[in-house]
Amino acid sequence: MTDADMDATAPETIADTNASTSTAMAPGGSGWARAVVIGGGYAGLLAARVLADHFAEVLVLERDVVDRTTGAHPTAPQSYHAHAMLAKGAQTLELLFPGLRAELEQLGAPVYDYGERISFLLPTGYAVRTSTGVRIQSFTRDELELRIRSRVLDLARVQVLCRTRVVGLGRGPDGRIEGIRYRSEEGGERAVAADLVVDASGRTTSIDDWLGEARLPVSARKTVKAKITYTTMVFDRAPGDKDYDLAYQMTFAPSVRRGGAMLAVERGRWVCSLFGFEQHPPADPDGFLEYARSLDNPRLAEQIARRSRHDGLHRYTNPGSTWRLHHRNPGWPEGLIAIGDALCVFNPVYGQGLTVAAIEADALGSLLRRRCSAGTGLAGLSQEYLRTAAGIIKVPWSLSTTSDLMWSPAGQPLAARFAHWYNQQVFALARHDADVWTRFVKVANMTAPSSLLMHPSVVAKIVRQVLTPRR
Repeated sequence: MTDADMDATAPETIADTNASTSTAMAPGGSGWARAVVIGGGYAGLLAARVLADHFAEVLVLERDVVDRTTGAHPTAPQSYHAHAMLAKGAQTLELLFPGLRAELEQLGAPVYDYGERISFLLPTGYAVRTSTGVRIQSFTRDELELRIRSRVLDLARVQVLCRTRVVGLGRGPDGRIEGIRYRSEEGGERAVAADLVVDASGRTTSIDDWLGEARLPVSARKTVKAKITYTTMVFDRAPGDKDYDLAYQMTFAPSVRRGGAMLAVERGRWVCSLFGFEQHPPADPDGFLEYARSLDNPRLAEQIARRSRHDGLHRYTNPGSTWRLHHRNPGWPEGLIAIGDALCVFNPVYGQGLTVAAIEADALGSLLRRRCSAGTGLAGLSQEYLRTAAGIIKVPWSLSTTSDLMWSPAGQPLAARFAHWYNQQVFALARHDADVWTRFVKVANMTAPSSLLMHPSVVAKIVRQVLTPRR
């Protein structure tokens, strides 16, 4: 298939961008004409941002209608719920979009120390309040995505085709992916050539179908089931309420099956998500409040009861975590990569997904910069990126799924059972030990390696704790 066969004129559903053409000079002299991003949600926008530094044109294929006024992705049901941006993710977004934190702060999205302005109920009790040096910001997914989308649409090399659905991949004689085929609402199938294709189509990706149709092997998956249902309400925050910006009750297998997260967000509001393992928090206001009152952290119910107005309630069930092991697929083709939920879906309880996608995008940008500087081209990029992404995913995947395995503890590996026990010991110390809590906060926010919690000083405290008779 030649470029002429695959190239297509843009339909009338291009979002309002200053679109360039694939004949433009590639930035930095890379010689890379076009990258195609499948999906225009959060991960797709991040991918487009870094690709625009290296390709003459970045074409984003989006199934919905999106423009500068669009916030959270219209067909992503999880977008309505509370989202945590870990400290590492916020740092990475600031590199990709300088001034983003200040822009959100001007709208009222608070910035605070993770240990000072929180009410965090662990399964062992409340975490000690102390300065951790870890600064976070809370906001709605809707506002974050709106701000990012606006900036990406300002990039001259990015254009978005709305109302499109990718139906297949285009392979060259050497087996490399050379583009995609898509259908639009205007009818008919079109093809477009690309030097690189990025699957950012989210947890409902059709990658297995695309690979199968191209006679390529489908990647194996890791799946850990943890059926958590969320119900969320966004409501007004009292002007004088300044004691905390985050209230949280942690679920913990197998005994703590209910939890909740309430975050102060922009425009003087709270976003509160109540969740339960194999339970369904009610989606009516009275039932929502009663469920909140069943939690051991009373701050969520207190604020819900004080509200004077609220938006509609939304419910979403996440069946668990899934990691597509593309990096282990021996038949994975050159010219194709994946990012965000299209690569790995995390249990939202742990707030890792937004941060991991940002780090993946930044890593992709770094790989492209290095190749552009060295003049080595794109050969081998797919496997190099997928291995890099696997390294990014490995630790947060282990931290979250080790806990989720314990919803069904019988027969679980010894390593998983020990890790779960060790976490319980860390949480018990975190009630009164500021150093241990700070270490946990840094690891949870991905600003420090997990080995920080295995430091000899922490191990010694756990040994003393275990050996000391309970009074």
